[in-house]
Amino acid sequence: MATGVWAMRPSGVDADLWTRVRPAIEARLVDQSRGAGYGESVPGLRARWFCRAEALDLDERDGLVRAGVSTLCVEYGVRAGRMVECSGAEVPQVLRLRWKADGDYVVVSQEAPPDGAGNAEWLTTHFGHATTAALDTTVPSSPLESAARTHFGLPADSPVGEC
Repeated sequence: MATGVWAMRPSGVDADLWTRVRPAIEARLVDQSRGAGYGESVPGLRARWFCRAEALDLDERDGLVRAGVSTLCVEYGVRAGRMVECSGAEVPQVLRLRWKADGDYVVVSQEAPPDGAGNAEWLTTHFGHATTAALDTTVPSSPLESAARTHFGLPADSPVGEC
């Protein structure tokens, strides 16, 4: 199960800017996750991806936003009237976004650390020593579980089982 406790967003993150860029980041994560989970291969589960991003650092310069984030995507489905968690991944990433004329942001680039060798170096290079400590905590899955329960029409207190 993808569970955990998240430390509060670093105080240096512009909350208003984060509110504006977060929807574009999370929509991109959901789009990228589609087709990558076990549950999607089982039609009866009606599996769907739910993603959340938490800002670690955020900077805007010359119309380009750099967002250092920790992301969590979880695939939920329903089996015998009970919600199940089928797949999931938590990954730190750096995304760059540009403001569009219609007032929304669009992701123009995205980087994630390599698996294995080079991971620690990538994290330090992209997040710095202080921020990489924040990556030791996890993004909470409870908002994703709540959104999934609503999507599937399940009671708010229904348990989550394994796929």
